[in-house]
Amino acid sequence: MWRLGVRGIFLAFPFLSKAKSTFWLLFFTHPSSSSSLLSPNQSPSRILLLLRKPSPDVVSDTQRLCLISARHLSSSSCCARACFFFPLSQRAVLGAGEAPRSPSSSSCDSAKSLEPGMAALMNGFGSLQCKAMVHVEKGHMQASGMAFFSPVNRCAQVHISSIPHFIGAKSVSASQLRMRHKVGSIRASAASCLQDETTKYFDFVVIGSGVAGLRYALEVSKYGSVAIITKAEPHESNTNYAQGGVSAVLCPSDSVESHMQDTIVAGAYLCDEETVRVVCTEGPERVKELIAMGASFDHGEDGRLHLAREGGHSHNRIVHSADMTGREIERALLQAVDNDDNISLFGHHFAIDLLTCQSNGEIYCYGVDSLDAETQKAIRFISKVTLLASGGVGHIYPSTTNPPVATGDGIAMSHRAQAVISNMEFVQFHPTALSDEGLPIKPATRRENAFLITEAVRGDGGILYNQSMERFMTSYDDRAELAPRDVVARSIDDQLKKRGEKYVLLDISHKPREKVLAHFPNIAAECLRHGLDITQQPIPVVPAAHYMCGGVRAGLQGETNVKGLYVAGEVACTGLHGANRLASNSLLEALVFARRAVQPSIDHMVDADVDPSFAKKWARPVLSVSLRDSILSDIIEKTKQARMELQSIMWEYVGIVRSTNRLKHAEWKISDLESEWEEFLFRRGWKPTMVGVETCEMRNLFCCAKLVVKSALARHESRGLHFTEDFPYLEESKRKPTVIFPTHIQELTWSSKPLQKQLQCK
Repeated sequence: MWRLGVRGIFLAFPFLSKAKSTFWLLFFTHPSSSSSLLSPNQSPSRILLLLRKPSPDVVSDTQRLCLISARHLSSSSCCARACFFFPLSQRAVLGAGEAPRSPSSSSCDSAKSLEPGMAALMNGFGSLQCKAMVHVEKGHMQASGMAFFSPVNRCAQVHISSIPHFIGAKSVSASQLRMRHKVGSIRASAASCLQDETTKYFDFVVIGSGVAGLRYALEVSKYGSVAIITKAEPHESNTNYAQGGVSAVLCPSDSVESHMQDTIVAGAYLCDEETVRVVCTEGPERVKELIAMGASFDHGEDGRLHLAREGGHSHNRIVHSADMTGREIERALLQAVDNDDNISLFGHHFAIDLLTCQSNGEIYCYGVDSLDAETQKAIRFISKVTLLASGGVGHIYPSTTNPPVATGDGIAMSHRAQAVISNMEFVQFHPTALSDEGLPIKPATRRENAFLITEAVRGDGGILYNQSMERFMTSYDDRAELAPRDVVARSIDDQLKKRGEKYVLLDISHKPREKVLAHFPNIAAECLRHGLDITQQPIPVVPAAHYMCGGVRAGLQGETNVKGLYVAGEVACTGLHGANRLASNSLLEALVFARRAVQPSIDHMVDADVDPSFAKKWARPVLSVSLRDSILSDIIEKTKQARMELQSIMWEYVGIVRSTNRLKHAEWKISDLESEWEEFLFRRGWKPTMVGVETCEMRNLFCCAKLVVKSALARHESRGLHFTEDFPYLEESKRKPTVIFPTHIQELTWSSKPLQKQLQCK
């Protein structure tokens, strides 16, 4: 018998396949004396491993841990019901689920010692310290007919003191690429089950559970283990609040060129034309994929998709599900994720900082530190590929249509990790958020986020009036209510300032009642809760922060300047939106770039080499449990005050209409507020490595607010969403993106520095 310092026994014997290739079968068994490790209803069980014997002519094979499936086997059938993985040449030897026939001289009760080569192949697994039995309820079948050892939430936790390079080997020949994909995911899948409570290993880590993160996860899960980290409940994302729909060329009278032209015009000619072409061309296929996955969209009487029209669009091309499109897409994607055994969802995990290292002038990302808000534990996720799909920055302003989770965490983390940031001055204010001031029955408490009145209301014929019932949009733009959002928002802002009023009115009551209720049931229900019938009365509306057109600068495949870090959705700046986003292009962009990021992510996952010992080298975040409750209460209260002050500064000085003088005032005021807040924390015993949800959100809000102001000061023209009184016109020479490159001169503020120092990669 051979022990590995584990509370159990490994039994090993050689197995000769029909192709004359030797493999090793290992059974890990808990003896009855170890039954205390199991739950009361479990019998002693086995974990089956299949490892190929080292071959002198194929060195890479000695590095391939061919662990495929660990089944909860009964003590009487330890050799049955196992699925195995073989190299391509061996894959046809055994069918999926068929167990190999062991030599007659071997049995489940015999023990063999390992050869030296076998010990080398284990490469570190000898020091595993099992805390619990690994138990997989069902295998995850791939197209090749093999079952994966999937880490889904069913895995018990096992502590790792040392594991091998767990996700793939260096690249080999092209003919072995698919093999490498599978082997890489197998290694990581095994490692992700063999982890402790504070460190988790996955092939891919996705930060965010909106449309971009979920769609990406469903694709890469075919090639490896995936962790989705989400700040609140999985459905709580900007996607879930999107009312309008997805724009796509699905009508014969429409064209990709027309969609491109509408996008570029709305973006004030700052859009990247190649990006626009890619998104508008690939969009229809992405919508069809959603439908195939079970998303239900509205259809007309002819049975075809009902295509709506919104501001800035020249054709009806908005696929929608009443006025709750985002909710329907989120439902379909979450259901698919729930059915995917290779995806693990971690709710209420707040992403703190990316884990990076540097080598030869390049920065590499190997995962993220997070805070489990429910257990108050710092959890480290180690991965070869990280996708940021964390949404926008709406809560740097006092009124926003974004959910409470939109505090710019992804952009701030990326900036601290030295990613390139672009176009942060282009904050889109949705022109029509519901104004609680104008409702007959006011809400009992202040909303955490403003209720959105979709663009589609104006697209369906809604008319904007001031409180004297004077239509005003025809005085500002020939397109009237169908002008792009930046034009409509500035027009409303001008009306409010000139007239000293707090809201304007959006009227759709002249349309047939049945049509209004069919198209906008959610809006009608919300307004009726507050005593307003939209089929008979106009809706009080006011602009609110809605969408960040800038973000982490990304290429055509979602790649960033940080190796292993990809971005999709609102957190990314792909060049699609330019200086202003066209209505319903956001969900479209998220779908297209989530899909485009898949193949480069897989390639990176396969080729990269991760040393799991890195997990111990980055400093761990420190929880604030050492501080007294009274001190923590003071810090949280001070943080709430600082947050409201920051939001007030941003609205007053960095709002819809700006000036150089007001922007500079904002810069000074934010700097003073940030210094005052940090000094308050540190005087009360807060440490730079300490974490808490409120304080981490605050540092991200400070970071993003400063990026917006810095970008706005750098643009000496008025273009799209950025309108400044000092430079009120477009200038062709200024038609280029604003770019904030990483700097080696670290700012002194806490919000601008990562909690841990950047390491040197091996």
